[in-house]
Amino acid sequence: MNIFRLLGDLAHLASIFILVHKMHTTRSCRGISFKTQALYVVVFLTRYIDLLYSWISLYNFIMKIFFISSSCYILYLMKYRFRPTYDPSLDTFKVEYLVGPCFVLALIFNYRFELTEVLWTFSIYLEAVAIFPQLFMMQRTGEAETITTHYLAALGAYRALYIPNWIYRYWMEGTVDPIAVVAGIVQTGLYLDFFYVYVTKVLQGQKFELPA
Repeated sequence: MNIFRLLGDLAHLASIFILVHKMHTTRSCRGISFKTQALYVVVFLTRYIDLLYSWISLYNFIMKIFFISSSCYILYLMKYRFRPTYDPSLDTFKVEYLVGPCFVLALIFNYRFELTEVLWTFSIYLEAVAIFPQLFMMQRTGEAETITTHYLAALGAYRALYIPNWIYRYWMEGTVDPIAVVAGIVQTGLYLDFFYVYVTKVLQGQKFELPA
């Protein structure tokens, strides 16, 4: 495994730990989009269906199990344990506008028209836009708690680090995954406005507020 993929995976792990820590320490899921978290559950369940029939490595197995279980645990916290702190009136992005087109794209643009391959492709497309409900929610409120922005920054860094990972794989292994590359670039692009405010405000000790 190259260093960029490892750093990307560590950033992904960090984002999850930050989010769970935020919920437990504040005893609240305020400012977190339930819809985005639900989409991530769908992403991991459809992507890692190969756990049922394929073995790659212990590292790969542990990471897949962790991402599935932790995303389901986050949904549990939001749905039951800290439900009174969740405001659905702010989390109003229509996820069918994301799920439907991603599924259609997966049926059309895939490497093999097989169930597992279509599901994997669907998960790649869906992950690229799964953050939309969270960003939409932040746009509506115009602000976010500092720890929530740290979670989003780690999540964005995870995808951004996969770009040099793809470059490394191209030069060192001669492999290119067009579907993952295009989806990853789109996903990273969605974070650009957030990163600008994060760097210019949060990292300077100011409150995260979107410009009016």
